[in-house]
Amino acid sequence: MFSIDYQSREPIYEQLYNNVIKLLSLGVLEAGQQLPPVRQLAAQLGVNPNTVSKAYKNLENDGIIYSVVGKGSFITSDTNVADGQKREALKVLREKIRAALEIGIPKEDIINLIDEIYNKE
Repeated sequence: MFSIDYQSREPIYEQLYNNVIKLLSLGVLEAGQQLPPVRQLAAQLGVNPNTVSKAYKNLENDGIIYSVVGKGSFITSDTNVADGQKREALKVLREKIRAALEIGIPKEDIINLIDEIYNKE
């Protein structure tokens, strides 16, 4: 269910965070659904349990999941799929803008492109 790119520059805990957001926006994860226990997921992915714990903590801080002592972590019922899709789209947009900046595309060109797209819609 979760996929990690060990060659990516993105930290594993962020990849896990983004995996949950993506799976939520796609409807694979639903409100009230339990996430795998930290140790189980860490063993499955071959990562340190602290890495999974950090991802879960960030998800909880952002109100996407909640934890019940002794029972595990669950998707909140307040999470809206549209919000997940927006987060995923903004994440991709942020990555692409960073890539554009790295190759020297000026900020003005990016802003003009955004204006062009919004004005056509």
